[in-house]
Amino acid sequence: MPDDLQPDVLRLELIELGDAFRAYQRRPEPDLAVLAELHDRKARAFSVWATVTEDASLREEAERAETAARTTREMNTNRRCVPTGEDGEGPVIERLLTRGQGIHARGVLEHVRVGSPLPAAEARLAVLMLTLRAARAGTGNVTGQDLVGWLQGDAERVLQELADVGWLRLPEDVTADDALTSRPEEPTQVTVPTLVPTEPRPFFFGKVTRARLSGWAQKVVGDRKLRKKKAGAATRLLAVYTAAHSRPDGRLGDSGEDAGLALDTVASFCAVRPEEVAEHAGLLVAAGWLAEEVDITGGRLRGRLAERVLPLSGLL
Repeated sequence: MPDDLQPDVLRLELIELGDAFRAYQRRPEPDLAVLAELHDRKARAFSVWATVTEDASLREEAERAETAARTTREMNTNRRCVPTGEDGEGPVIERLLTRGQGIHARGVLEHVRVGSPLPAAEARLAVLMLTLRAARAGTGNVTGQDLVGWLQGDAERVLQELADVGWLRLPEDVTADDALTSRPEEPTQVTVPTLVPTEPRPFFFGKVTRARLSGWAQKVVGDRKLRKKKAGAATRLLAVYTAAHSRPDGRLGDSGEDAGLALDTVASFCAVRPEEVAEHAGLLVAAGWLAEEVDITGGRLRGRLAERVLPLSGLL
């Protein structure tokens, strides 16, 4: 910034703005509403600066600040206060995922759908949960409680099958049975070779997003009402898929003529035949996961999440 920049009020604003951004960076906790206001101030200041100096690069910087303000405000809305109604009315819902994290969640689900090494639903559920644990470093910690919670009595068999085909590596001298007895204070560290950083990276998100996605999937799979109904792996996979592919109001899929989800894709992810999806959707209705009977006409799965599940929506 030039020392002789005129008018003085602009020069002072730019100085104060720099101080404000530095002060924000020192905050112990982020506040996205405050950050959005700072970006707004920067956009206004740089726009005036560009007008004074006729500098096109400053105009571009102002536009970038405007975009940053909109993005930050949207992140704050997604995280803290997305209303239930499409018209902006209705109670405020605390969302577990931001819209951007919802995009990452759908990316992980598609990766599992096309890349699962075994066809059964139990294996696919294990692959999903272990992928989320190991998504960044290729390794992740699991306990016996985790494995049994995901797979019930199939845990040892599925874990051994994944190790046998090479998708999963257990530590040396650790068996699948040993992993089932591991406790939170001494978890088993498993390795997913295809996710080790030396391999081409299928995902590009940070450790905070990885932890948020893993926690989100755990909340879905461990849902109390699904456990009470003794929902199997395919039904819980359908719960994960519907949550990830729902709009803020809970309706499945995009709006318009192609509303809902492609039945073939849903069935492929859940490791069932397309004609079996309705049965598992009915179990989700009975468990209060879906709010109403679903419609599977025209090769699409249509329905909406129950109100209690809206915090887990992937925010299409």
